[in-house]
Amino acid sequence: MKKEHSQVVFVWAVVFLLLAILLSALVALNPNDDDLPVGEYDDDVRSFSNSSEMKKFIDDSREEYKDRNIGDSSGPTAMLGGTGETTTMMMDASGSTDYSETNIQVEGVDEPDIVKTDGKYLYVLTGDEVVILRAYPAINAQVVSRIQLDYHASGLFVTDSRLVIIGSEYYYGYYVWDSRPYYRGASVLVYDISSRSNPNLIQNVTTEGYYLDSRLIGDHVYLAVTYYMYYWYNDDEIRLPVTTNNGVTNQINPWDIYYWADPAYSYTLTSILSINVEDSTLNQKVYLTDAGHVMYASMDHVYLAKHHYIHSPSSSGREWFPCTVIHKIAIREGRISYVASGIVPGTILNQFSMDEHKGYFRIATTVGSWWWGRDDSKNNVYVLNEDMETIGKLEGLAPGETIYSARFLGNRCYLVTFKQIDPFFVIDLRNPKDPKVLGKLKIPGFSTYLHPYDENHVIGVGKDADDQGRFAWFQGLKMSLFDVTNVYRPKEVAKIDIGDRGTHSEALYDHKAFLFDRSKDLLIIPIQLHEVDESKYTGEIPSWAYGEFVMQGAFVFKLTIEDGFELKGTISHMNNDPNDPYTYRWDSYVRRSLYIEDSIYTVSNTMVKINDMDTLDLIKTVGL
Repeated sequence: MKKEHSQVVFVWAVVFLLLAILLSALVALNPNDDDLPVGEYDDDVRSFSNSSEMKKFIDDSREEYKDRNIGDSSGPTAMLGGTGETTTMMMDASGSTDYSETNIQVEGVDEPDIVKTDGKYLYVLTGDEVVILRAYPAINAQVVSRIQLDYHASGLFVTDSRLVIIGSEYYYGYYVWDSRPYYRGASVLVYDISSRSNPNLIQNVTTEGYYLDSRLIGDHVYLAVTYYMYYWYNDDEIRLPVTTNNGVTNQINPWDIYYWADPAYSYTLTSILSINVEDSTLNQKVYLTDAGHVMYASMDHVYLAKHHYIHSPSSSGREWFPCTVIHKIAIREGRISYVASGIVPGTILNQFSMDEHKGYFRIATTVGSWWWGRDDSKNNVYVLNEDMETIGKLEGLAPGETIYSARFLGNRCYLVTFKQIDPFFVIDLRNPKDPKVLGKLKIPGFSTYLHPYDENHVIGVGKDADDQGRFAWFQGLKMSLFDVTNVYRPKEVAKIDIGDRGTHSEALYDHKAFLFDRSKDLLIIPIQLHEVDESKYTGEIPSWAYGEFVMQGAFVFKLTIEDGFELKGTISHMNNDPNDPYTYRWDSYVRRSLYIEDSIYTVSNTMVKINDMDTLDLIKTVGL
């Protein structure tokens, strides 16, 4: 009897063991599993039972926020505890292995752009279509297919067999106050491009809201979308967004929305979506937040930053105090988990104002303003830990000026501030708790984009300027090469000025228009050239004199440490015929440049030109 009993116990033990193994396997295979090893869930994580509860929370939170002082703002509650220059792309086997890629901020984290290449084909977003061109070899370049779009597309991603188109389209809904049938939604189209001549749409994802930004990491596209709920207030009901995946609709419900107890004056729904472009798996998390204006992403996290204002007590009563709220979201193989939020004084310039390095988050901000006669601006650098708590800070840099560009590279931060002249700061971040200025350099003008040349040199692209005391007149475009070998005494070892007042470049505000390859000594940016007609002035030309339009095109430079910037020539898509009314039309402006082996490809909305890299001789023109 005892033997039979032992056998029964053994059998049941085996059964339970097998069930446990099976359950573990099922959990591991669940594509929506969000158990990321980033910490423990916070007790304040919650979701709503219904729309009325959600509306009451928002209204009560707004009233509570009005009474909140800056001294109370240690940052929103944590939900869970706890650089390179090229995008990695797969290539067609018959394509080139030597080609340029999208200029990105973080190695391995691709960013959407209007042009992509895989070394054999170009994928060009122009107007209301995406054009696929066979680009290599250059002499055989031709259009192989076109994808017509019925919405506004803003960027592309390309993998070895997929083309992803990101954009916005319109939904039919109704605003409360005038019943207009209008609402914007974010859209993602995924095409199988195994056959470039016949791309096949395999996934269509749309979600209501405003597209903020996106990234591609491996096979996963991560998309940030904001949804402004105040458009849909109607007594006791708030209209929540809808997401559609290949015709299957998913209505977001109050119990699908995550939130925490910290008050805010205004709320939006922030959706983070992940799409596996290979197997079409979709994951979406929705958070009740104070939205986000700028997105930065590392390999492991998405950060959403929002300009914000909180009250600060003063002798004259309450004053508004500008700050930046940052939401940290963990991502891994398509899974999404909210980590924590932090808050720092001041506002940021763009995505390059933020960085993640060895578990720390670094951010550069400006407090105050020097516009309209004010002179109270200061600039700061903050370091936050994994829980988004500030552990180090450097405040009060360049009083009376504001940040024009920032770049975090390893243990250093480079900042450019400006009012009349350009202070270039070298900041040491080796000790996260004690950031400090190592050196600075003051030169005329300013840089709006900083790009690493090597570990001891940085390229700056910006404007020259003429100091006028309280302000400065911007002049032509300026590029500088900074030597930071001696971090205590940075030097401008080379520079070049291009054009006069009015000269402009898309690279001044969009880093994807900047092409640099140190191995080829190659630097290309699109420039709209303006030059002053000296015959119209007697005597000295005034600093405010605006140059007349001369041309627009890609300016091709050779850049070396020894010789600095050398202009090799220009490539224009304009016909330069003064009798042709279309000579100066904007869609002939070169917007991007890239190379495949020894050929330069320049792209506008009307054509792709292919020129020899050494001589700049024209090889072929392909109309779009």
